[in-house]
Amino acid sequence: MVQYFRDSYRELTQKVTWPTWTELQKTTLVVIAGSVFLACTVALMDFVWIKLLGVLYGS
Repeated sequence: MVQYFRDSYRELTQKVTWPTWTELQKTTLVVIAGSVFLACTVALMDFVWIKLLGVLYGS
């Protein structure tokens, strides 16, 4: 078990390539933009669905 934790620590500190601060900022912006786009798409679909059901059921 101790060897496992030593190997895990060594892998995290020596073998893993961590992103630079600039790369991290860019990918964070991509995730935020994608999330906003997806949220707007779902909101638009919800709005259209509510209006369509209102027309169909006469509300």
